[in-house]
Amino acid sequence: MLTTQNSAKHSLDLSDPLAKLRNEFHIPADTIYLDGNSLGLLSHGVQERVARTLQQEWGNDVITSWNKHNWINLPLIVGDKIGRLIGAPAGHTVCCDSTSINLFKVLSAALQINHGRTEVLSTEDNFPTDLYMVQGLHKLLGERCTLRLVPENELLDSITSETAVVLATEVNFRTGRRLPLAELSQKAREQGALSIIDLAHSAGAMPVALLENHIDFAVGCTYKYMNAGPGAPAFLYVAPRHLEEHSKPLQPLFGWLGHAEPFAFSVDYAPAQGIRQFITGTPPILALAAVDAALDIFEGVDMADVRDKSVGLSKYWLERMAAEGLLEHMPSISPSDAAERGSQLAFEHEHAFAICQALIAEGVIADFRAPKYLRIGFSPLYNSYAEIEKAVAALAVIVHERHYQRAEFQQRGAVT
Repeated sequence: MLTTQNSAKHSLDLSDPLAKLRNEFHIPADTIYLDGNSLGLLSHGVQERVARTLQQEWGNDVITSWNKHNWINLPLIVGDKIGRLIGAPAGHTVCCDSTSINLFKVLSAALQINHGRTEVLSTEDNFPTDLYMVQGLHKLLGERCTLRLVPENELLDSITSETAVVLATEVNFRTGRRLPLAELSQKAREQGALSIIDLAHSAGAMPVALLENHIDFAVGCTYKYMNAGPGAPAFLYVAPRHLEEHSKPLQPLFGWLGHAEPFAFSVDYAPAQGIRQFITGTPPILALAAVDAALDIFEGVDMADVRDKSVGLSKYWLERMAAEGLLEHMPSISPSDAAERGSQLAFEHEHAFAICQALIAEGVIADFRAPKYLRIGFSPLYNSYAEIEKAVAALAVIVHERHYQRAEFQQRGAVT
């Protein structure tokens, strides 16, 4: 088991402008956590905020908190905080529901706007739940919504005048490959198609420029690089032109808090103006309080610094793997050019699952993606270069001495 407490600083950590932010997080003892691209670490600020929301706002102020603590507008307040990280103007991002539900909303909106077309174009290796949402909408709408899948490297050239929506994830969940959003958006606009971008593996880890790149819609989660907690509410973004040009409801999930006057309790639905119409049910206040506090850490942080450190950590990981003679045993499936990947690396090995379990037993938390990939996520707000050096050293022992062959590392749980 590794010991990470009171260890000497790496020289690269001494010049890291984000190094002090590590102190904002609860780092489990004797653990190197490299799975922030699945679930970010808990911050001290989130612990304090959730406790206050529980004890004071809910415990003592009870129902008055909807007004007294502005619970009713928390999805919009948090949405604007997220908006600043993804290049969105104020009033165009909302935090609510799950990524899948939000994707259903914006897919429906896009098909309504582009009503003369039916094709949703996506990639064969897109995250499955995104594709499931399209399949579900097809089952509901029939031929008014059809799905066409192409290899990731053919997506740009596959956009045609028949395409209604281009649905793409900016950073591939397996390989970490980063798609060129500006080029995708431009080609989509040239062909009269709309764009929906999943930012699950982008938001909070790198600069995103939705408005600048003319993206129509975006969705994403907050529990990865935004560190908002397991199952935390997701977000969705709608470009200004769509909110300004369409007076009718854009999404089909008519809920009372998306109503123009929810407390009038009218029998007939009338959509609220702007992004508020994309809210459906009552906001989960405890979860939203966690998201709100988690985002406070980004206040004053330059996302260019976050990206620089992400690239630095991944490059150093590859250097250490090369030095330990590991890449010949488990080659990288991620792009070699750092500009073409997100904040993760993935490596192929027949026994990737067992290797991952052996790493976890040593206190190095990484993750496995089927069928045979070890995935390493880099969270610039709390990961350090010293951790990278120790983690790769542990990986080298596991691979070269074949510790992964032990029986205890072959057992699979419900979550892999």
